[in-house]
Amino acid sequence: MKLNIGIVGLPNVGKSTIFNALTETAKAGVANYPFCTIDPNVGIVDVPDERLEKLAQIENSKKIIPATIEFVDIAGLVKGASKGEGLGNQFLSNIRNVSAIAHVVRCFEDEDVVHVEGSVNPVRDAEIIETELILADLQTVEKRLEKVLKPAKSGDKKAKFEVQVLEKAKDVLQQLQPLRTNLSQFDEEEIDYMKKTIFPLTIKPVMYVANIDEEYLPEGEGNPFVQQLKEKAEKEGAPVVVLCGKVEQEIVELPKEERKEILEAYGLSEPGLSRMIKTGYRLLDLITYFTAGEKEARAWTIKKGTKAPQAAGEIHSDFERGFIAAEVISYEDLIKVGSLQKAKESGILRIEGKDYVVQDGDVIHFRFNV
Repeated sequence: MKLNIGIVGLPNVGKSTIFNALTETAKAGVANYPFCTIDPNVGIVDVPDERLEKLAQIENSKKIIPATIEFVDIAGLVKGASKGEGLGNQFLSNIRNVSAIAHVVRCFEDEDVVHVEGSVNPVRDAEIIETELILADLQTVEKRLEKVLKPAKSGDKKAKFEVQVLEKAKDVLQQLQPLRTNLSQFDEEEIDYMKKTIFPLTIKPVMYVANIDEEYLPEGEGNPFVQQLKEKAEKEGAPVVVLCGKVEQEIVELPKEERKEILEAYGLSEPGLSRMIKTGYRLLDLITYFTAGEKEARAWTIKKGTKAPQAAGEIHSDFERGFIAAEVISYEDLIKVGSLQKAKESGILRIEGKDYVVQDGDVIHFRFNV
């Protein structure tokens, strides 16, 4: 399952620093000038999950394979991007290909780091990007409308439906509102049409990442910029992850055994990046199920609501095609009983059929025959 999150923001807000820390690489260039990132950098990141480590211990697994999620570091956007300013066209094309957006917002003062707008103002900065995405969507909607109006007037049912949806979308966008905060105005069929036909930028789920000075760790308390951003995000129903990009970079450069000490020094229970990854996972409506044995313990990513045969298909298409049943136990029940073998012996392991909806934390063995 290929699902990815695009890291976006104005130039010089710390996107590439955060991306480098996320991927523990130096693939993304970091410099004090706009458009340091031109082509998008892509990194596959492990999803932190303490359950997998525990599962591997219980089953004496030789190998641990975590779930992963893809992050894409996209060039900084500036005002006028929807008209091609800066790297606008390229930026919009790159963001159209991601599943969700991590919008990095500068919440720190630093005279040595140029701000493209001349001052730090997180709400204004966030709205600059949001407005450009809205204007880009409006262009897409108007162009599509021109194409379908004539057949709609001639009685074409599909075209008439398209015009109906596009006119509603146009009304929202003309009010400079993103589609994602106005989805109650559309039914499921209309939302599905937009996602599969016009690929709107503003329909994608968004999380905000407040990049702060280290003095405001761990949660940004006392930082007025963070409070302003949180107020905006709350109105939209969007999550906010607070972190310090510079500190996150320092942490990943340390040996793993030394990271705990620096986390404690900053009052952090886990890296901000871990919270960012987990938030991205939830943002995409993803859950994890596990397979475990002597050979390996592995986490698998599926969409919430996925049924057992389709979950099996994530392992191999043969598993889905020849699905017979799933032997299932929740992670919590497995921890209580002590091992999969003991679960079988005590009859706790359940047999589920084709209609079973897999739950987060399920430990599963699939029966299949091809």
